[in-house]
Order: sequence, then C-alpha cells, then structure tokens
Amino acid sequence: MTSPATPATPLASLSSLPGFDPRQVPVAGVDGHLPAVPAERCSPAALRARFHAPPAWEPDVRREPAFGGRAPSDAAVLLGIVQREEPTVLLTERTAHLSTHSGQVAFPGGRADPGDADAAATALREAQEEVGLDGRHVQVLGRLPTYATVTSFIVTPVVGLVAPGCRLQPNPFEVADLFEVPLAFLMNPAHHRRHVLQLPGGAREWFSMPWTDPATGKEHFIWGATAGMLRNFYRFLSA
Repeated sequence: MTSPATPATPLASLSSLPGFDPRQVPVAGVDGHLPAVPAERCSPAALRARFHAPPAWEPDVRREPAFGGRAPSDAAVLLGIVQREEPTVLLTERTAHLSTHSGQVAFPGGRADPGDADAAATALREAQEEVGLDGRHVQVLGRLPTYATVTSFIVTPVVGLVAPGCRLQPNPFEVADLFEVPLAFLMNPAHHRRHVLQLPGGAREWFSMPWTDPATGKEHFIWGATAGMLRNFYRFLSA
C-alpha cells in the first residue's frame, strides 16, 4: 500500500479527530493472498545473514501525509526480536497523556539527541529509558528505510536481537503496557488488514495487525506507523 501524496489541503491527524477510534474504521482488504515469511528465515542466524547480505527489495510504506506544518525531527525505534524458541517482537503501549501517539502500540524509541552517534544509539538509548532494556542485551543487525510519520518524525527502524530473560523495567510515565507478539504472526500477511478513511482533504490509508494475547485475552491493536514498519520488515524478509 502506498500512502497518498500530500494534498494542497493537509489531511487531518487521525488522533486529532473527535472520537476517532481506528478499530471502528472498516477493513478494506486483507492480504491473505501473499505468502508468509518461512519460519527458517526468522531464526537469529538467518536474520544475521539477511542483514549481512540484504536482497533487493522495496518498502510498501515510506511516508504518511504530513499534518500541522511542524519541522521534521529525526527519531529511531528498536524493532527488537526476542530470541525465544519462537521469536517474538517487543512492543509497548504508550500512556494516554503523551503529546504524540498517546495510547498507541509502538516500538521502544523516540527523538534523536545531539549526542547520539547514530540511529542505533538513539534506539538503544530510548529503549533503555522507556523499558529498561540494557543495550548489552541487544545485538544490532541493521536498519530499515526511514519512515516519515504524520507528526513529521523521520523514523529509522533499527532491528536487533534481544536476549531472552533480560530484566525489563517499563517507565510508567511513557509505557502503559509492555508485551511481545510472535514474529511469525506479524510476518504473515493474512493478519495484515488494510483500512481506508475518506476525509475532506483526501483519503487516509493504513495497515492494522490486531493481536490477542492468549495469556490475558487483551487485544493489542497494532496500526499506523508501527504496522507500516512491520509491513516493510515483512517485505524485507520475504524478498
């Protein structure tokens, strides 16, 4: 799915729309016709090899329509793959009071600081601050193409392997919930849903990947930028 070009009249930030709930927007399609990433490509050794010699590929989503006219800011997130018997992806649910993307499912990450050496340093620093993940427990594999959010963050997804069993301590100011989703679930397009919402300035399109935790019964609604970056990761692994 390619995000629509920014129109002359800027599209509204979805989170700014009164009463907006992404769960209530109808599903326009599901990509069950696309093959899932084979399990053998999700092993730590296979992921290391793929980043060492990446294939030719193209991301599905690079940019969301800008909103509000704020100056672009560099940011980075950690797409952390926990090395369990069945690998999982580490995700957070942001607290409701944050100024941007409040209440949404997100990767640990945030705005780059002047002292950060590169995107990996930003992602690891933010992961330490948000969820208490010590960088010593992360093996950085590489990065995916930047992703421009509707709030004008230019985000670099940094992919890394996370040691299982490492102690995590979420920052309660920023993180309402910390959870893991099976990588196999996220890398199966049968779980990639497409949404389209018609607005006065044009259409907004996005992916969602709702996942229900079997241990708690809670549904985690993964959508927007996080789902877009996961979709790009799918394209990278399936190429």
